[in-house]
Amino acid sequence: MQAGLLAQHLFFPFNFRPHCSPLSLPRLIFQTLRAIKPPKLYSKRNLGFRCRSTMVSSSPPPVVVKDKIDLTEKERQIFDRLLEVVRHFKLRTQLRVAGGWVRDKLLGRECYDIDIALDDMKGEEFCEKVNEYCSYIGQEEKKIGVIRCNPAQSKHLETARIRLFDMWIDFVNLRFESYCENSRIPTMQFGTAEEDAYRRDLTINSLFYNINKVSIEDFTNRGISDLKCGRIVTPLPPKETFLDDPLRVLRAIRFGARFEFVLDEELKKAATCNEVKVAISKKISRERIGIEIDLMVSGNQPLKAMGCICELELFWIVFSLPHNFEPVFPEGYDRFLLV
Repeated sequence: MQAGLLAQHLFFPFNFRPHCSPLSLPRLIFQTLRAIKPPKLYSKRNLGFRCRSTMVSSSPPPVVVKDKIDLTEKERQIFDRLLEVVRHFKLRTQLRVAGGWVRDKLLGRECYDIDIALDDMKGEEFCEKVNEYCSYIGQEEKKIGVIRCNPAQSKHLETARIRLFDMWIDFVNLRFESYCENSRIPTMQFGTAEEDAYRRDLTINSLFYNINKVSIEDFTNRGISDLKCGRIVTPLPPKETFLDDPLRVLRAIRFGARFEFVLDEELKKAATCNEVKVAISKKISRERIGIEIDLMVSGNQPLKAMGCICELELFWIVFSLPHNFEPVFPEGYDRFLLV
């Protein structure tokens, strides 16, 4: 219900053609929020450019974080098979599960999205080793899917996929990124686990689970503590992080809303600066912004996400109208704008 109403009024980074003046768009949001929650929780003032912090709590909620990762039987089978491949070919490869899977498992949530980061080879090469081992033990070789780099679709790194024990597993190499001034598309090269951790968007997404050593690795030295404190923080200084890839601003908002975590004050300050706003407008396609908004409004806290966009004064950046847009005013349109 919430996501549907919000999407109906707000989801116009793609092909939105509002039948009203651009100045009435905040009123549309207000109407939507009134339809979803009791009106006393919202006011026109806190949906404007300078919102009070009613959507983003100033103190983080308590978060229960596990001390270790408990594997399911299927996960154990998958990881054991990967280690068998390493031992059979006498590889020195360190296998690390990266990002969201580690975060979710520590929060006690199930996750079926396993991304393996490799320190000394590309994903396709390791998948071929997996198939060689399957053939050696008399099992049928698996089909390898390779997703090539496609910067236009925000796919910056080649990924190989193989199905093990009825689950698709993604394999990529650890990487180091560098950015040029006018693009959010990075130049990639092999990197260390620490470099890979620091190039990620948020500390809570920078954790690794080392399969070889059966241990959690926190190379930023704050991923676990930020998870426990319920805070959204960037591994590197936030302004630098956002100017390199301004999409990280929207991801920070989305994860903050999803987990009901609090945005770090320095992160919020960076997100509201004019340089970052310009970078969002110039470096990110409307389609890519639309994908992030869709994930927000279809998530568990769409109102919190939209409130945070307003609080950070990003509404007209995220929901900007097409250049030279001239709204159509159908007969009797004004009666739909009454609150």
